[in-house]
Amino acid sequence: MEVDNSKQVLLSVFGVAILVIAVFGVSFAAFNYSKTGTKVNTITTGTITMSYTEPDNGINLANAMPMSDSQGKVLTGDNNVFDFTVTTTIVGTATVNYTITATKEGDSTIPDTGVKVYLTNMDADADSQILAPTLVSNLSKTGSSELSGAPANQYILKSDSTTSSVNHKYRLRMWVADTYTVGGTSQTYKLRVNVYGKAPAQ
Repeated sequence: MEVDNSKQVLLSVFGVAILVIAVFGVSFAAFNYSKTGTKVNTITTGTITMSYTEPDNGINLANAMPMSDSQGKVLTGDNNVFDFTVTTTIVGTATVNYTITATKEGDSTIPDTGVKVYLTNMDADADSQILAPTLVSNLSKTGSSELSGAPANQYILKSDSTTSSVNHKYRLRMWVADTYTVGGTSQTYKLRVNVYGKAPAQ
């Protein structure tokens, strides 16, 4: 009987020892796992490319006669419309803020109060309005801290942001407003279109 009790006690002690080792092993493994992270995990935005393509033709108002908005909105052909494309390619996760602006060339003699601009989207030849016919003098101007990175004091034709790759075609029309009185001397107006894009730090 004593031999059986000794065996039972010995088996019990041995079982407790195995249980302690098993618990210690599990605890050690769990503790060790929580401390094994040595690699720095990072998220990158991938790559961003942006392009602005303009054709050879542009708009140069020289000796143009004033016209109504309804006439100006349907102008076609060289020197009457300015078509350009803005393409943004995003690989990864990013937001690109972009602004289409305009700046008047220094040798223009017609004032900003005498010229109207009209911007449309030409994707699939839609010719859908983005900017209604507006006097250049009434356009908003960029500030000193534009999200798109555009310099200050440029006329804003369109501001937008995108999180995916886009390819947009635009058409700009420009004409002498019918409220402007043309003088007897030759007058011109030249506008340069610019595109700026910027992705904030992630």
